[in-house]
Amino acid sequence: MRGRFITFEGGEGGGKSTQAALLAQHLRATGIGVLVTREPGGSPGAEIIRHVILSGAAKPLGADAETILFAAARDDHIRMTIEPALSAGTWVICDRFLDSTRVYQGLLGHVDRKLIRALERVVVGSLMPDLTFVMDVPAEVGLERAAGRRGNDNADRFESETIDFHEKLRRAFAALAKVDADRCVLIDAAQPREMIHDTIWKVVAERFGLAARIKVGAGGR
Repeated sequence: MRGRFITFEGGEGGGKSTQAALLAQHLRATGIGVLVTREPGGSPGAEIIRHVILSGAAKPLGADAETILFAAARDDHIRMTIEPALSAGTWVICDRFLDSTRVYQGLLGHVDRKLIRALERVVVGSLMPDLTFVMDVPAEVGLERAAGRRGNDNADRFESETIDFHEKLRRAFAALAKVDADRCVLIDAAQPREMIHDTIWKVVAERFGLAARIKVGAGGR
């Protein structure tokens, strides 16, 4: 049986990687094989492109060029990591996917929607996530978390944007979740992480019929 594909989206400091790891741990406790990955990155070629993008080296080339780089990274990621895992029956949890491109480069970077959709058709095709969690947190809170996470390291390409950019980012992700409500679930990411995980787990269990598995399996966390 083909695996399920779950993605986490949202602005900086929303706890995407933390909640992806907690969900993977919970799924593994029920006997489900899980792969946790990220974008940009998740495969050797994509990790190289990740460094180029997040270092800011591609920023002078403009939003269109960054969008094409993201698509190239995603193509390698899908072919080398995501698709093989799903075909083997493994569930894939990804920290960011195509919704980030739609928001960061599309809505905020003003890249032509036709270009983004064309790249999606070529790179992603029918490989849409089965479920997407949009982590919603006030911009100032998210940026403070991101600063604490990186310590003495410099802010990356997107963390270094203005507070106005991040407020617009938050609103754009919330709007996206509303438009695609069948796939996307908006999560209040300002809550304690265990409360957030409990909410996420309930959604996953109901969406994929895991309630019976929880009762007879290894339990939760």
